[in-house]
Amino acid sequence: MKPKTRGTKSKTNQRRSHLKLKKVLIQFDEQGNPHLPHTASKVTGAYKGRQVVDVKKRAERHAKKMRKIT
Repeated sequence: MKPKTRGTKSKTNQRRSHLKLKKVLIQFDEQGNPHLPHTASKVTGAYKGRQVVDVKKRAERHAKKMRKIT
């Protein structure tokens, strides 16, 4: 279906005014490593001051998976 009339530049820009990107607020853990908000730190595995991910075990699992692929 075609539009009846061509939209003006200003109407197009008004419609697109909400499509802008927002800044990502980067947070830092106790050791100063950056991570995204509401996610555990990939370096330490800590979230909200407590350990939630065993980083060594995760690294071993990843290494085992990579050996299996190659």
